[in-house]
Amino acid sequence: MKVLKMIPILFVLIGLTACSDNDEPVQNNDTQANLIIKFKFDSSQERLNNLGQPAVIPSGNAAQSPVFEKMSANYIELAPNANTLLGQGEIIYKGLETEQGGTIAIDFQNADFAGNNETFITIPLSQVAVGNYDWVRVSLAYQEGDIDFLAEDGNEYTGTLASFVGYNTYISSLSLNNSNIDLNTNKLQGYWAFETLGLTFQGQAPVGATTVPNPLFQTSPITQGSCVVTGQFENSFTITGAETQDVEVTLSFSVNNSFEWTEVNADGKYEPSAGEQVVDMGLRGLIPMVIN
Repeated sequence: MKVLKMIPILFVLIGLTACSDNDEPVQNNDTQANLIIKFKFDSSQERLNNLGQPAVIPSGNAAQSPVFEKMSANYIELAPNANTLLGQGEIIYKGLETEQGGTIAIDFQNADFAGNNETFITIPLSQVAVGNYDWVRVSLAYQEGDIDFLAEDGNEYTGTLASFVGYNTYISSLSLNNSNIDLNTNKLQGYWAFETLGLTFQGQAPVGATTVPNPLFQTSPITQGSCVVTGQFENSFTITGAETQDVEVTLSFSVNNSFEWTEVNADGKYEPSAGEQVVDMGLRGLIPMVIN
């Protein structure tokens, strides 16, 4: 942009005195009410299993609650009732997908992300169908956060874990704390990468091991590997079509001991050098909350 070097003083004076007492501020009539979706990560929220029931850590395993930095979802749907099948509700968000890896997969490089108490998406309420919604479904795609581990030298350290929980994800590259991992391939649910002290490690959780809580498993089942977490509004979430103010919905995810591994040394500490294997990285529940 070019900057004018000389401006006549007269023009400056005119500019400073141009507003009179009769001038009214310009009103913006183009505003519209939006639906704002935020993420929240709660380590104190109840820990659930695949059926949406309270779950304890299995014997022989141990777990910890990661400190999440950000997360991505690939699909968000509002469901009117417990009998609404997946895909038959009001789909308010669908992430980008690609076949660059050979089969259809989530496009990681073009995904949307949000951190704790941050906005994930904002959409006009006029684009959401009028109705009452009791449930929300969220297909999770990616989680990134810090976990603690016990190293071979006997010291405890913190590292950053990237876990891919979506059904299938095309990853060209991944950067963790400026450590780059080039992949250029699809990765199925359960792939993870870990960075600490400038070193990176990769692995794959067992097929079907990722927990995906769905309290509607009897009336609205979810395909294994899809990572569609289901949660119920405390009261029905209603869209009337006459909203004039933004409506905020916080999706509170349970990260209560969501990082789980098999124990070799029964000390409750994650020790990869001892051969302890990651078995589950799935979130442990979803509570959607309407913030007025």
